[in-house]
Amino acid sequence: MFPNGWPGRGLLVLRLAAGTVLIYEGIVARSQSPSLLIMIMQAAAIGAGTLLLLGLATPLAGAVVVLLEIAFAFSLPGHVEDSILLASLGAALAALGPGHRSIDARLFGRKRIDIRDR
Repeated sequence: MFPNGWPGRGLLVLRLAAGTVLIYEGIVARSQSPSLLIMIMQAAAIGAGTLLLLGLATPLAGAVVVLLEIAFAFSLPGHVEDSILLASLGAALAALGPGHRSIDARLFGRKRIDIRDR
């Protein structure tokens, strides 16, 4: 879906919030040099956050965020609240799409289908 108007602006705010937090937390966690597995997962989170910011492959990026945040909730018990919130945002964006102001909307925008009588 590529809604415009207020619903599209709401999806833009969701994408910006989730993408910014994912990138920020990924950069901070990488600077603290955790285990190799956590660093790989944080790099994937930075990539998914970047895709969300751009609105590119949003359903896929949202699904990746959900899976990563579930893994973070089990591997980093101190950040369960953040993981639940980000997983919820990822699920919402995967289900609702990126909105009108996104690269996905420019690539795959609304199509008009004319059905003609013969």
